[in-house]
Amino acid sequence: MTENRRRILIVEDDRETAEQLVDFVESNGYQADLASNGEEGLERGRSPDYAVMVIDRMLPSTDGIAIIRRLREIGIVTPTLIISALGEVDDKVRGLRAGGDDYLVKPFAFTELLARVDALARRSTAMVKATILRVGDLTLDLVSRTVTRAGREIELLPREFQVLEYLVRNEGHVVPRAMLLQHVWDLHFDPTTNIIDVYVGRVRRKVDSLRDYPLIHTVRGVGFCVRAPG
Repeated sequence: MTENRRRILIVEDDRETAEQLVDFVESNGYQADLASNGEEGLERGRSPDYAVMVIDRMLPSTDGIAIIRRLREIGIVTPTLIISALGEVDDKVRGLRAGGDDYLVKPFAFTELLARVDALARRSTAMVKATILRVGDLTLDLVSRTVTRAGREIELLPREFQVLEYLVRNEGHVVPRAMLLQHVWDLHFDPTTNIIDVYVGRVRRKVDSLRDYPLIHTVRGVGFCVRAPG
């Protein structure tokens, strides 16, 4: 695990608990950043550099569930451990359905928290490998939502990124327009719409213009395919 993947974000408003958590995880090989409220936790949580986030559910203003849900909505997939005094089954289910990966009820043994953090950190390391897509000299980082080609960053709008991601995930295969419409827009095929061609055209101009070779190819009457030469 690389150094930046040993970083943990702890979002906890109780000062004593927060200090104990930071001291404990740092004495066990992690680097901890602390956010003392929901707004700060949401801002720090946007960083893709954390291996794990430990988030208290009961926070003033913006609670832990809202933080996790918002981060998942913008594509942050960092494994997250929820800590909470609420221990009913329904409470745990709500936390996990909001995007939490594990749930630990207070009071807890710090050794158990560490074991759970270790397990999530191992998952995080595997996720880093799985969240980088490459085809030819094109690279998509699914965590930071960035695209580069030959080392140069390409600015894509969110929907354009989704279109390119789906094509790249199906590298070498023809993707019909109906599949793009369904998987990117969650719509059934409408033969009268040209939205697919419009968006693919935008993405192609940004990805392929003035490049040594095109990556996005049109298969007339069927759809599109991403492939590198050779």
